[in-house]
Amino acid sequence: MSHFQVLRPERINKHGAKPMKRQLSRLWLAGVLAIALPASQCWAQDAERIVKAMSDYLGSAKTIALTFDTDIEVITPDVQKLQFTSSGQVTLSRPDKLRATRVGGYADVELVFDGKTLTVFGKNINAFAEVEAPGSIDQLVERLRDEFSVSLPGADLLLSRSYDELMMGVLDAKYIGRGVVDGVECEHLAFRNQDADWQLWVEVGARPIPRKYIITSKAVAAAPQYTLRIKEFRTDAPQAVDAFAFKAPASATKVVINALSEIDEIPNGTIPGVKK
Repeated sequence: MSHFQVLRPERINKHGAKPMKRQLSRLWLAGVLAIALPASQCWAQDAERIVKAMSDYLGSAKTIALTFDTDIEVITPDVQKLQFTSSGQVTLSRPDKLRATRVGGYADVELVFDGKTLTVFGKNINAFAEVEAPGSIDQLVERLRDEFSVSLPGADLLLSRSYDELMMGVLDAKYIGRGVVDGVECEHLAFRNQDADWQLWVEVGARPIPRKYIITSKAVAAAPQYTLRIKEFRTDAPQAVDAFAFKAPASATKVVINALSEIDEIPNGTIPGVKK
């Protein structure tokens, strides 16, 4: 996708450049203005258009099943950057059914939502918590963030109107070009907010699926990043009758949600100097 046109030497009048001097000067000036003025605006429009197409595609999907990998970086007090990696799965059925798992080196967590009750199960600590949370997936994501400081991997991408959430507070948008993520050709987009830069790679073609998502924190020294890579993605996955039902193991302990510990992607005190 190019926004530049080149006036090649062979296109000059065969009698020489002099008879076309005025015309070429006008073309040169028009070209400079075309590059300097509308190019950034075109790039922004391209980026926003691709995000809107992605949002519409994901929002129209009644069921979604995907697998993912995540990397989250932390900065130690002695300014060493460490990265922690997890993998997981997400299954959802709009408007109000969700199951998500995340397994890493320090936690094994399952989240189940049936439209009425949210259950968070820390398998590594054999404890679970239940919260009454009637409503949609969108309302659940908002409540998890606001009340419990719990975020789902790439939750912004799975909302029914992800475009509105993603573009809120965007100060700058750019279409970078194309890239390949796990063998899939993607559109590469970049955005800037007040406190964060974020990038998005969206699959080219009839399925504008987000394949990679990076958030870079500008408010923290050394600019740690969160990276989400979506691997398998289906919108037609069959779902069992009990796909969104939770049955606690007999040995599991039920606690209040604020008492659930050691379920984060980042270890809590297991590595000297690492703070959440």
